[in-house]
Amino acid sequence: MNYRIMLVEDDPVIRKELGTLLRGNGYEVGMVTDFSDTLGQIREWQPHLLLLDINLPGEDGFKICSGFRTFSTAPIIFVTSRNTDMDELNSIMLGGDAFITKPYHVAILLARIAFLLKRSASSGKAESLEHRGLRLCPESGRMACAGKQEELTKNEMKILVYLFRHAGKICSRADIVEYLWDNRIYVDDNALSVNISRIREKLARLGLTDYIRTKHRQGYLI
Repeated sequence: MNYRIMLVEDDPVIRKELGTLLRGNGYEVGMVTDFSDTLGQIREWQPHLLLLDINLPGEDGFKICSGFRTFSTAPIIFVTSRNTDMDELNSIMLGGDAFITKPYHVAILLARIAFLLKRSASSGKAESLEHRGLRLCPESGRMACAGKQEELTKNEMKILVYLFRHAGKICSRADIVEYLWDNRIYVDDNALSVNISRIREKLARLGLTDYIRTKHRQGYLI
């Protein structure tokens, strides 16, 4: 899959350098250039990983980190010129996953990104837990919308996690089944149909009809 990485960096030279580096290594890159609504842009783009500076116009990186953690469990790497023990401690306490000081070593940064993305995917947690008004809570096995909740089975949660990771794209039935098998959930094509039907029933009880759309002979889309 193409992982989406968002850069929250106000230095245009560093931002361009990082963007070129990440695209050259196969990542899809988003950049914040207008810092009047940084969290809003991040929420809309739904990155799989966040590269975050501390010193920023408007809200600093610590506030953005705290806000990001209210709607996503995606990894956060602080990339900053601030290098005190207190800065690193604050980044950890607020939910950061790594702390890298500038000037950074390119190979180390790329290795840390790859490791955190792999860890996030293998944990079974959705990188972005909110989409079109629906929030997934993998730890509790629930989904929620507008104050109402529904319990999900392990299979149902895994299917929704996969669809969330590919929001806006058509997911073929074969790809979903393969993903479930890779995660040691053994379902066939018929079992997938049953699970999708049950998920739709639960979504409807939350007021979300047609949340999962079927594309004839192609797959599913959210």
